[in-house]
Amino acid sequence: MNEALLKPEIQEFIFSYAASSSKLAFSGSPFPEVSTSELVQQIESRRTIEKKLPTWFATRNLLYPQKLNLEQTSSEATATYKTSLVQGKTLADITGGFGIDAFYFAEKFENVFHFETNEALSHLAAHNFEVFAKRNILCNAVDGIQGIADSKFDVIYVDPSRRNESKGKVFFLNDCEPNVPEHLEYLLDRCHTLLVKTSPMLDISVGMQELKYVAEVHIVALHNEVKEVLWKLKREASETLPIHTVNITSTETEIFTFMPSAAVETVFSNPLRFLYEPNAAILKGGGFQYISEAYKLKKLHKHSHLFTSEALRDFPGRTFLIKKVVSYTRKEMRGITFAKANITTRNFPESVATLRKKWKIKEGGAIYLFFTTLENEDKIMLICAKV
Repeated sequence: MNEALLKPEIQEFIFSYAASSSKLAFSGSPFPEVSTSELVQQIESRRTIEKKLPTWFATRNLLYPQKLNLEQTSSEATATYKTSLVQGKTLADITGGFGIDAFYFAEKFENVFHFETNEALSHLAAHNFEVFAKRNILCNAVDGIQGIADSKFDVIYVDPSRRNESKGKVFFLNDCEPNVPEHLEYLLDRCHTLLVKTSPMLDISVGMQELKYVAEVHIVALHNEVKEVLWKLKREASETLPIHTVNITSTETEIFTFMPSAAVETVFSNPLRFLYEPNAAILKGGGFQYISEAYKLKKLHKHSHLFTSEALRDFPGRTFLIKKVVSYTRKEMRGITFAKANITTRNFPESVATLRKKWKIKEGGAIYLFFTTLENEDKIMLICAKV
């Protein structure tokens, strides 16, 4: 860690530099005590986290690792959500990384232990914690699995690296580092609650097979994009496993919980007055039939995952007023033109790109078109307005 990066004039340069980093790489560092590569790393990494970590982006005297070390880090919004899932006095983050999760856990726990095998990254995180005056976080530049050997914590948190030296980018837990399924008994012997963060690409059923003692699953989306899946493990976990789907937006947090073991009956219908599209977290969790019953909605088709009702419902996802139902035939589609429209396909044989080209529809505007299939296998286009 080059302490010269913290000089006021260099911090000002990092904060105010607006040109491309390639231009800086060509012209070279204007500061003899700081190399060009060091400046480029700080500028590029800071730009990378602008939306994901706005507090870090706006704070001076912080230091940033290479962009690769920021790839898997939690956002401020998802890190804050994690703090609602666990409680206690002591927490060990055994895959500490840049330290965002540890930072937010430290607002709730008396003592947080940050373990990171990369010594330079560990020192960098410790420096940043000091800037934020987070003095209840103890950084340890050691392997987290080894570092907790002689201790016990209320909570252990692990976010396994999804980069494998031999396999490249991976998603299965057994391929990640550390291998949580392999160390599961060891980890649970040293905590009351184990919280595991996995890739949004990990299939829920696969995760259930790789892990035991799962008490809860939380699928977390940010602005309707699934960012992570959280697995809360306890030895005394019951057989009834709730799946919590969460979509965090700028104005609210949509939460829908269902029990996959519960028996429900889905009712089908042709389009009524309103159309509902579940958020990405619900779609990821497979809670289609459960949301239908919970909100008294009818489904268009078993595989369409679109719902309808005559009366308006408060719904965790997008809601639309259906203005017109059009049979998807050349005869019915002839004469219907849109300069602009937002297109979504659900259980439909043609892609969005194909439909745009075929019907000469540009993207955007206030009209929403849903191309889908009804229960009787008829193909339709729904002309909608957002509620």
